[in-house]
Amino acid sequence: MYAYIKGELVIREESYIVVDNNGIGYLILMPFLMSAKLGAIGDSITCYVYHSVKEDGISLYGFTSREERDMFLMLITVSGIGPKVGQTICCYLTPEQLASAVIGGDVKTISSVKGLGKKSAERVILELRDKLKAEAKALGAKASPSGEGFVFSADQSGVSNDAIGALVMLGYKQQDAEDAVASCYEDGIGLQDLIKKSLKMITGNKFG
Repeated sequence: MYAYIKGELVIREESYIVVDNNGIGYLILMPFLMSAKLGAIGDSITCYVYHSVKEDGISLYGFTSREERDMFLMLITVSGIGPKVGQTICCYLTPEQLASAVIGGDVKTISSVKGLGKKSAERVILELRDKLKAEAKALGAKASPSGEGFVFSADQSGVSNDAIGALVMLGYKQQDAEDAVASCYEDGIGLQDLIKKSLKMITGNKFG
């Protein structure tokens, strides 16, 4: 299974790119809206990929970052969300935007993705929120009385708890999430900004 492919970007079309790695051209499914962020033709790039194997064929789906690919892997666990739709969501929403929308029950933001209706957006929120609950409980977190969020420690504010929950939902360990949020939190910071800064910190800590 491939994790990423490094090489020269040699072709970019509306729905795919081709990356040359040691004389082998890898055709990677990637909408132009996403592939435009990789660089210009002739540039050396790193493309994170998902290797899809089905009865009717084998495909590589491309992403601009590890976080984007991990968000995609989380999305395709939702019933009715296949690789194509999952990748489309990644084109329009960043990991922090999706996590914030799921935690906040923001159907409008998720349904704003092209081709994704209200019912599908509600299903994404429902199933990923359930996933968050299951993971949080497994890590020893306790549900708040309102049932809307989770309290990970007594001295954390609401936005911190939500940011930690979002990072756990995105696949990070609770301790890493707590450490990152504690380092990035500041008075008045919004949830999306806190998630974004914490994601950058976790990535920096793990990968330099």
